[in-house]
Amino acid sequence: MAAVEIRPGIHWIGVNDRTTDLFEGLWPVSHEGVSYNAYLINDEKKVIIDLAKAFKTDEFFSQIAEIVELSQIDAVVVNHVEPDHTGVLRTLKKIAPDMSILATPKAKAMLDNFYEIGENVREVQDGETLDTGSHTLTFVHTPFVHWPETMMTYETTQRILFSCDGFGGYGALRGAIFDDQCTDHDFYQREALRYFVNIVAKFSTAVLKAMGKLSDVPVDIVAPSHGLVWRRNPSRILELYKKWSELASGPGSRAVTLVYGTMYGNTEVAMNAVAQGISAEGIEVDMFDAARTHVSYILPSLWEKGGVMIGAPTYEGALFPPVRQVIEMAAQKSIRHKKAAMFGSFGWSGGAYKSFERLVEPLKWELVDSFVFPGGPTKADLRKAEEFGAAFARRITSQD
Repeated sequence: MAAVEIRPGIHWIGVNDRTTDLFEGLWPVSHEGVSYNAYLINDEKKVIIDLAKAFKTDEFFSQIAEIVELSQIDAVVVNHVEPDHTGVLRTLKKIAPDMSILATPKAKAMLDNFYEIGENVREVQDGETLDTGSHTLTFVHTPFVHWPETMMTYETTQRILFSCDGFGGYGALRGAIFDDQCTDHDFYQREALRYFVNIVAKFSTAVLKAMGKLSDVPVDIVAPSHGLVWRRNPSRILELYKKWSELASGPGSRAVTLVYGTMYGNTEVAMNAVAQGISAEGIEVDMFDAARTHVSYILPSLWEKGGVMIGAPTYEGALFPPVRQVIEMAAQKSIRHKKAAMFGSFGWSGGAYKSFERLVEPLKWELVDSFVFPGGPTKADLRKAEEFGAAFARRITSQD
């Protein structure tokens, strides 16, 4: 994609990545892709805000060269040191050795750790400003959105918030960078939620604190480091992030995430009956086979929904490993305050439920009920499983 002017003298100079399989080496983006958004203030001072991943160096530099010579860059604003934001920095510094690097005090130390760059790095304080000629940039420290050194940059004349990882999302840009040009909002909203839960959700308190800090700042454009640039309806992405962040301490919606695993199909047969019971009560249910679905796609449902139904056989006296791994990642992401129940098959002895209890105790999940059966489910077991699901759905419906 070519560079795009967002406002007079302010350009998007980002690049798309459709070849990386795992974002942060962990989260799948092979089908969705991701963008590395960066921005250029072409003024008396030439200032870049955010950069890109190292393997995109040639493409990224070509974007800049459409507007200015790289050697003319006066400053780079490093909102965040993570390498998908700064990977090209060492090479850029060789081309423009006199340019200043503006970063928070904690970021300055990290730049030395990651790149051995210390020369011409200037610490900027919270609320400090930079005059580029006809534009003024204000630096807003937003620690733990999502690393401790992170900040956002606000351009005062056009009221643009360069929000770094805040308000971002997965999904390579499909020929259009703006929300008003986007033809598939559902895709970008879904990927924004997945990105939020995978990357930012653990720091929800910090997100809400940052939003409170910015509450009196007029924002006409939200320009994150990943995903759409929001210019027609910037409040939309702000509202979504606020809602998602508040779920960290709330019960979630009156709906159910059903995560199951099965060794020989017995738990899966019961799962279908449990799901039938839940659905019969008019409750929305998302269903995931833990062994075949990457946890990246399961976490958003767990984050949003108030009910968690776990289906898992006993495996060596404990919870079936693929299901256990989902719950462990839910714990890593601090997914708390859910109503939960569990069912599953066992061979010669149980143990899965006790393992499940131990896993969720730190998460403050309310364990409502359990249903286990030996071997394959009988017709009577399937009737019980259906009622088990229906009863759980009624508990979710009646939750405070």
